[in-house]
Amino acid sequence: MTKRFFMILACVLAISAQAQNFPNKPVTITTAFAAGSGPDAVLRQVSDKLSKLWNQPVLVNNKPGGGGFIAMDSVQRLPADGYNLLQLDSEHLAAVPHLYKSKNFVTLNTFDPVATLFRTPFFIAVSTESKIQNVKDLVVESKANPGKVSFGSWGIGSPGHLGGEELELSSDIDMTHVAYREVSQLYTSVASGDIRWAFASIPSSAGVYKAGKIRYIAIAAPKRVPQMPDVPTVAEAGGPKGLDVNSFVVLVSPKGLPADVSARINADVQKVLADPEVKARYNTFAFEALNWSPDEIRKQADIKNKTYGKLVARKNISLE
Repeated sequence: MTKRFFMILACVLAISAQAQNFPNKPVTITTAFAAGSGPDAVLRQVSDKLSKLWNQPVLVNNKPGGGGFIAMDSVQRLPADGYNLLQLDSEHLAAVPHLYKSKNFVTLNTFDPVATLFRTPFFIAVSTESKIQNVKDLVVESKANPGKVSFGSWGIGSPGHLGGEELELSSDIDMTHVAYREVSQLYTSVASGDIRWAFASIPSSAGVYKAGKIRYIAIAAPKRVPQMPDVPTVAEAGGPKGLDVNSFVVLVSPKGLPADVSARINADVQKVLADPEVKARYNTFAFEALNWSPDEIRKQADIKNKTYGKLVARKNISLE
């Protein structure tokens, strides 16, 4: 009994020491997003701040494509020691299991959530020349022309796509989705009128918005944001109540990360998100910093999982 007790105590002390000494070598954060994207830009700023806090290099490794599987496959079998982290969004956590059913892959059965980086709201964007002035106009036009009103997104299963499906379901309308490979082409098509509308975040659509080629008719959120105080919520603009289209971005680890190490990373990420320079960038983009525990990340991902499962099944959406 005594020998077993001391063996357990030694293991506990070793794990505690691991957390206290973390990190004592470079940390690599792989991201499923392309270089230059919004999540990548945030990650690089956060990584730079973490590097200074930890006095260790924090390296960013971009592995976009394949619905996130290129990045996930490259990380999932690495040691769960805190030195191998992965940046994903809520759609990788909650939509991927429904979009790739034959893979039988549940993201949070393979990875442990560690920390949140931000949540971004989405606006409904239309051409400046569009006759659609509000969400009520969009719904009325869609009801009068079933299947003929087109909306675009940056890919099948993206929040822009699934958010459009949710607007359809909650408004009892039928629209046609058009997926684009390039975000820039998506908003160019909105501006030209090739498609009627698209969901947009501030950073993804800033260029065409500042050029006066698109306008935001609503934000799909519970309340307006200070960055766009004159843009009403979907409900205020005559659309369905309660439509909340957003995406949150997190850091995860291969399964089995010691709780003490996870807590250390989570706490240090929160310190970085409180940095004035990081807060200034978030404010510019209307990004919301979230102080979520790993358990809260799981809870929020599960909420989205249930919503996405219903939307994917409704239209039999698949990436296989």
